[in-house]
Amino acid sequence: MTDNHARTEPLPILLLNGPNLNTLGVRQPEVYGSTTLAQIVDAAERRAADGGFGLRAAQTNHEGQMIDWIHEARGNVSGIIINPGGWTHTSVALADALVVPEVPIVEVHISNVAKREPFRHHSYVSPIAVGTIAGLGVAGYDYALQFLMEYVRRG
Repeated sequence: MTDNHARTEPLPILLLNGPNLNTLGVRQPEVYGSTTLAQIVDAAERRAADGGFGLRAAQTNHEGQMIDWIHEARGNVSGIIINPGGWTHTSVALADALVVPEVPIVEVHISNVAKREPFRHHSYVSPIAVGTIAGLGVAGYDYALQFLMEYVRRG
């Protein structure tokens, strides 16, 4: 008996990290903890694989590079998890780019931005995102990935 509804693997999830997140583990550990970005990516790759998804991860300190990666995501990923770092509060260009892929976006922040300086209270990304996780430390990445995999599965 042949199954006419062959399963196809979902497209990978894209995990993007913005400026200064390459310094996780050494930058302000009292705010961001001691976990490195490499450790976050390793854990996300394992979680994604366990959930039947691939994961592509990238970090940049260059806004144009981030925007290019987001444009290239169109048709190539199931969804995007992004920690835009400081661009959260400043970049209309990043917000404009995030609508291009037409996939669900989850915004992640390690610290609780609402408890920090007033300029950090506004996000250009949140209105585009299906959800935002902030203030839960690096566990926020795992929560975002779990949520996004289920969100994609539900269609």
